[in-house]
Amino acid sequence: MSLNKPILWNFYRGASWRVRLALSLKKIDFEYKSVNIDKGEQFSEEYEKINPNNEIPTLQIDGFNLSQTMPIIEYLDETRSFEPRLLPGDSYHRCKARSIAEIINSGMQPYQKIVKRLGKELGEEEKNKRLEMSTKKTLKAIEAILAETSGIYCIGDGITIADIFLVPAIYTARLQKINLNEYPNILKVIDRLDQLPEVIRTHPKNQVDFQPN
Repeated sequence: MSLNKPILWNFYRGASWRVRLALSLKKIDFEYKSVNIDKGEQFSEEYEKINPNNEIPTLQIDGFNLSQTMPIIEYLDETRSFEPRLLPGDSYHRCKARSIAEIINSGMQPYQKIVKRLGKELGEEEKNKRLEMSTKKTLKAIEAILAETSGIYCIGDGITIADIFLVPAIYTARLQKINLNEYPNILKVIDRLDQLPEVIRTHPKNQVDFQPN
């Protein structure tokens, strides 16, 4: 395992927050490299050598270039097998944690990316309507899972990959002014997560490349 400090190529908002949070929870010091996707920096020659798919984030660690947030976080948990364990030890709860993460990762996030790209064609009102519908559908599905699995966090009393994916999703929901009181299990968990130093430290507004709207 390389002793060099890991480098995280990322942007203050979006999926990058998941990896920042995982690194922070694991207490892994890393170098922050900003890739401004609003300026198209992910298509630069320098970055394309690191990630030919031109997506962020990319984590350079142990001599590898790792991409996609789910496998990055699983790699960190498998290679740094100390607390907190981000994937539960038993099969059922590990499945539920991954389910919550994938509802966001494979459902909400890609759909909302497409809607935002079609913003001009759809018009502002229709775009916002579709984004809100997608977010509410996601929250409804997660709320149902948390009714069975939640304790202090999404899966019992230990923080997992489910919480790591939930935090940025709720940030998006708040930007969309979704009423979280309709989702009491989510609200209970997120109120606790919001207080964690790791969540505060990795929050978009606390990053060097943060740009207020």
